[in-house]
Amino acid sequence: MEWRDEGVVIGCKRLGEGSSVLETMTRAHGRHLGLVRGARSPRLAAVLQAGNSVGLVWRARLDEHLGAFAVEPLTLRAGRFLPSATALAGLGLIGALLRLLPERDPHESLFEALLLVIETLDDEASAPATLARFEARMLGECGFALDLYECAATGAREGLIYVSPKSGRAVSAEAGAPYRERLLALPAFLREEAGEAPSANDIADAFRLTGHFLERELFAPRGLKLPQARAAIVSAARRR
Repeated sequence: MEWRDEGVVIGCKRLGEGSSVLETMTRAHGRHLGLVRGARSPRLAAVLQAGNSVGLVWRARLDEHLGAFAVEPLTLRAGRFLPSATALAGLGLIGALLRLLPERDPHESLFEALLLVIETLDDEASAPATLARFEARMLGECGFALDLYECAATGAREGLIYVSPKSGRAVSAEAGAPYRERLLALPAFLREEAGEAPSANDIADAFRLTGHFLERELFAPRGLKLPQARAAIVSAARRR
């Protein structure tokens, strides 16, 4: 069996003396692993770094086998990320989120979103907001989409500033006022692609919102904790 695809490197683990198991998020084949022989050669070592885009040829006798990757560089970003603590934390967060997906389960629209996130990771001003949006996107891809565009109580589409921690649906300022202590804040940038740059408090509110549902629906049922990288990203936003 053989296929060709484009992928973003998530991680790479040594296997034996000269080989590694490469973990990638591919456009058409989802999160996919494969053996790379000679992975620790100077040429390949630089390519098999998290955040790089690579061209892949996967070959195996049977579909259920691990198989082997032939790898070619497409876009090498890893060197750009090294000076940025936010970028490195973002790579760790992205890897932890993508590992929630079943192996070999295609998510082409998520792959497109991943490319957009990866390109902004070394932009200290925009990366935290982009990562928060990616977390919300992950919830949707896993079947737990947040409804942030209509009030759960009144159907209103304006003045949405809260989210119900039970249903994941937006709540307007008026409807949520009596219960505001129990509701999650909804920062406007999660609903709007364009607009003013979010504040550090907006970033913290966004990660608190997505973190509540990620932990409840995806991490805790697997016996996992939320990635520590999330706190580092919020801290970086506050420092700015």
